[in-house]
Amino acid sequence: MTVCTDRPLTRGLAALGLVAVAALLAGCEADRAELQSWMDETRRNTPAITQKISEPKKFERFVYQAADETDPFSVAKMRLAGATVAGRASNGLQPDSTRRREPLEAFPLDNLKLVGNLRQGSANVALLQADTAVFQVRVGNYVGQNFGRVLRISESEVAIRETVQDAAGDWVERDTALQLQVRAQETKK
Repeated sequence: MTVCTDRPLTRGLAALGLVAVAALLAGCEADRAELQSWMDETRRNTPAITQKISEPKKFERFVYQAADETDPFSVAKMRLAGATVAGRASNGLQPDSTRRREPLEAFPLDNLKLVGNLRQGSANVALLQADTAVFQVRVGNYVGQNFGRVLRISESEVAIRETVQDAAGDWVERDTALQLQVRAQETKK
């Protein structure tokens, strides 16, 4: 028969553990009382909100009544719209995409400035500045990125007709002009 002599030591450790847990719980109780008193004081000093909340809006049921009409996303409707656009007579206007591009067609019209003009014989020549370079332009030359063609050159402007696509994809002509850019020093005189 074997006698266990470690049992009193185990009981002593268990008792010591219980005492330690009781001490920890007593410490937590003191912290909790302090927290509770702070909460009570905060509740007393905070004013109550007396603003009424409005009632929610009444729900109105929506009934879909267009079930008998044509679905706007149906394939049949899309085919009909495609046939209408294809059957529409085109005005025949299109830019010549096979011709050689001129240097000023690389710049949008917003980046071109009319800085002067010359007269060579009976023809006017406009001086257009793009970035830091100045180009000579005559009637018939192309400028800008929208197939713009110079129509006429006067002392104060260059008239241009551009060929652009509208919302339907048709080519239309649009007239615009570049005005002479006068420096700020010249306008003060």
